[in-house]
Amino acid sequence: MSSPSPPSASTPRQRIRALLPTLNLGRYQPGPKNSLTDTPGVLVHTQSIHGSPTYPNAPKTSINTGVTTILPRKDWFHKACFSGIFRFNGSGEMTGSHLIDEMGLLFSPIILTGSFGVGSAYNGIYEYAIRENSDAEGKVDWFLLPVVGETFDGFLHDVSKFAVTPKHVVEGIDKASSEPVPEGNTGGGTGMICHFFKGGTGSSSRVVPGEEGKSYTVGALVQANYGKMWDFKIGGAPIGRLIYEEQKRKISENAEDPALLAQANLLFKVNKAKDKKDGSIIVVIATDAPLHPTQLQRIAKRATIGLARVGGYGTNPSGDIFLAFSTANELNVQTVGAGRASVDPYTAKEVTVTMTDDQTINALFEASADVVEEAIYNAVCMAETMDGNGNKIEALDLGRAKELMAKYL
Repeated sequence: MSSPSPPSASTPRQRIRALLPTLNLGRYQPGPKNSLTDTPGVLVHTQSIHGSPTYPNAPKTSINTGVTTILPRKDWFHKACFSGIFRFNGSGEMTGSHLIDEMGLLFSPIILTGSFGVGSAYNGIYEYAIRENSDAEGKVDWFLLPVVGETFDGFLHDVSKFAVTPKHVVEGIDKASSEPVPEGNTGGGTGMICHFFKGGTGSSSRVVPGEEGKSYTVGALVQANYGKMWDFKIGGAPIGRLIYEEQKRKISENAEDPALLAQANLLFKVNKAKDKKDGSIIVVIATDAPLHPTQLQRIAKRATIGLARVGGYGTNPSGDIFLAFSTANELNVQTVGAGRASVDPYTAKEVTVTMTDDQTINALFEASADVVEEAIYNAVCMAETMDGNGNKIEALDLGRAKELMAKYL
């Protein structure tokens, strides 16, 4: 929010490792893409939405929303993953969560969007599933509960314009790939704010050792839309507080400067809005380590550690919902119904799964916290200043952040 000096202003948007190469981000190395898609089989697509044919007369810059699509595997419909959820603070929505708690299974895409896009995203998953899995007459008799998570983008996006449509979700499922996840103002994170800076989508990964030369990947994707500026930390350093205090000092020294006045008024406006509704964060963690649902609930809980390192407290109006899944086991679903090779639901059938010894799970816990921390940094560092819905949110001044971090590194 502070007036950038020329050297700071020239610093390009970049991920945290490029900005601060000596920052300690944990003892495990990232995967080749340092992204959720390092987890084998996981596919992602992001789409930003800045207009709508339904609202052709919407004011310029009023629509700033989007959709992030995560496929736990290509055949998510027939082959479920074990999964687990942790609710750090529940002022938010993730549809399908009751089924995951009940069965420990994930057999849906995970769609992340703005709060007012949940209904369309939910319908979009159904539209895709019907297109691909209906019978010759276009009818279905299978069971599916779509998984859709949201954070509120109403400061930079006019939520009364329902710009997200089922078509966006169908397109996201069709186009999901193993490419590195785009970050910042993209996908469901398009209109999000993090610690009063522009926030959005971020991702990271780690590779941890297994026995007999094996290794496992842990990846995270965050949709970051929470927090106060003065709580923002990088590697434990109070960068947000330093920037906030610098802002106050500048306005007190030069109270007539119109640029500083405008920034101070904006800071007050954001603070007032965040006091009423302090955003949210959705975290998705994926791994190919063989974990059962209870272990995945424990993995999801470790996202709280990564969030806390950056400055998240889980305030009362914040929705902090974390989902973890493992691609190691494939669980057959959609096997009961007409026209399919059915199993008898009243005759118990054994299946074989693999799992990790709980006594050896610590590296996976540690990596889960580390990837969430770094993913939030990447969301903030890659996000760009946005004018939207009559408001403006500045990106974190990376040059200034680097200057302030010099004394800590």
